[in-house]
Amino acid sequence: MQKVDVQLGERSYPIHIADSFTAALPTLAAAQQVVIISNPVVAERYLDSVQALFPAAKPRHFLVPDGEAYKTLASFEQVLSYLMTEGLSRDLVLVALGGGVIGDLTGFVAACFQRGVRFVQCPTTLLSQVDSSVGGKTAVNHPLGKNMIGAFKQPEQVIINTQVLQTLPAREFAAGMAEVVKYGLLGDAAFCHWLLQNTDAINQQQPEILAEMIRHCCQMKADIVSRDETEQGERALLNLGHTFGHAIEAFIGYGKWLHGEAVAAGMMMAARLAFTRSWISTDELALTQRLISSFGLPITAPEGMKISDFMPYMKTDKKVKNGQMRFILPTKLGATRIVSDVTEQELFAVFD
Repeated sequence: MQKVDVQLGERSYPIHIADSFTAALPTLAAAQQVVIISNPVVAERYLDSVQALFPAAKPRHFLVPDGEAYKTLASFEQVLSYLMTEGLSRDLVLVALGGGVIGDLTGFVAACFQRGVRFVQCPTTLLSQVDSSVGGKTAVNHPLGKNMIGAFKQPEQVIINTQVLQTLPAREFAAGMAEVVKYGLLGDAAFCHWLLQNTDAINQQQPEILAEMIRHCCQMKADIVSRDETEQGERALLNLGHTFGHAIEAFIGYGKWLHGEAVAAGMMMAARLAFTRSWISTDELALTQRLISSFGLPITAPEGMKISDFMPYMKTDKKVKNGQMRFILPTKLGATRIVSDVTEQELFAVFD
C-alpha cells in the first residue's frame, strides 16, 4: 500500500493506494451511521467490499443512475430526500463509491446536509482516482454550464483500489489518462517523458506501473491543493484544457463525450493557441499531440462544433474573472500559465 497525505492543517487527510479496498480510518470504521452512494453498475461489483469497511454501522446505500447526465440538482435533491426520510443525523458518514459523478455529487451532499457531514471517497475510475476524488471540489452540472453549482468539501479519506481498473471499459480508462497527461503538461516535463516511455505498459494496465502513475498524480494534486485549496492562484492550473472541454460537454450534451475526452481535445486546443503565440515550439506541439494520441484520445473538437459554439459557455465559465475569459496555456513542455488577454478575434483566427 502507498500513502499520500493532503496537508490542510486540521483538515488534512490520507490517500491510500492499494490493490484492494483497505480498512477505513479507525474513527470512520466505528461510525454508527454510514450511507454509501453509488450507481447500479459499480454497486453490483463492489458494494459488499466497501460495506465491510464499516462493521459498526451496517451501512445503507442509495443508488444513482450511471452517467454524467445524472450529475444534477435533481439527483442532489433525491439523495437529500433519502437521508431525511431515513432520519439520519450529523453523525452520518457518506461514502462515494464510483467515478467522478458519484464523487462530486456525494461531496456536495456532504457539504450541505445539516450544514456538513463527513464523507469518504472510494473512486472506481482512473479519472476519479487521479483527479476528482482529491482536493475537495464538489458540484453538480447546470444546462448552462458544467460544475456551476457546488462547494469545497474535503473528504476524510480517499481509498483507491487499483484492481477495480481491470473492470473499467477501455474508453473510460482512456478518458482517465487525459487527466494523467494533464499533470505532466501543466507542471512536470519528466513525467511527460515517463508516460511516453511507459505507454505500452500503461495501456496494458501493468499493476506496478499503474500504481506508480496514480501515486505521482495524487502527490502532484495534493501538493497543489495544500498550497491553494480554494483556487485563488496556482490550483487554477489544474484546469488545463477544461475551459474548452467544459464547453464541449455542455454544447453536445453531458455524457455524449466523456469528461476526459473533452479535456483531451481542450488541452490540444490550448496547445495550438499557445503555438500561435510562439510560446511553445513545433516539437513541443507535436509531442503534446503524440502524448494525447498515445492513449486513444481525441485531439480535435467534435465534428461540426465551431469556435462560435464555444463562446457562450466559455463566457459563463466559473474561471471568468472581471468579465474576462481565462485560459491555462502551456509556455513550454511541463509549464503553464493563466492568461486573461485572449480575445475573441484571436480565438476565431486560430480555430475557425
